[in-house]
Amino acid sequence: MAAFRLFSPAFEHDRPLPGRFVGEDEGVSPPLQWTGVPARAAELLIVCDDPDTDTGVVTHWIVFAIAPDAEGLPEGLPRDAYLEEPIELVQGLNEFDEVGYSGPEPDDDRGPHRIFFRIYALDAALTQLSPGATRNELRQATKGHVLGGAELVGIA
Repeated sequence: MAAFRLFSPAFEHDRPLPGRFVGEDEGVSPPLQWTGVPARAAELLIVCDDPDTDTGVVTHWIVFAIAPDAEGLPEGLPRDAYLEEPIELVQGLNEFDEVGYSGPEPDDDRGPHRIFFRIYALDAALTQLSPGATRNELRQATKGHVLGGAELVGIA
């Protein structure tokens, strides 16, 4: 089986995020694709964080309840807690108490920020989590259920 891998048709790993994915511009969610999902996966989730801020790690996006047979997310997902189209999923609260993706807005004084997109395969569905779940709620719910993960880093 191929290794679990996360990538984007819009930017390369460890390369700049195009302006449309940065909060200062359009701030839309980037398209993401993946391969090599572990065979026993019951659900996929994605977390997007920026660890390079003055205040610690900032979460820009939480997505869960993604079917394990899904192959990716399209660009520009609506900022609704529950989506049925174009793909069925649930979105949590980002660091700004908003549902959906909030593009990074790095402070020029700190230099470039690494924006980590991480996908996790879980051995159980997160049925106990509600739309709008926080990063801490997600962390608690996934303890002992992660089968594998992959990451993609964009620079903002």
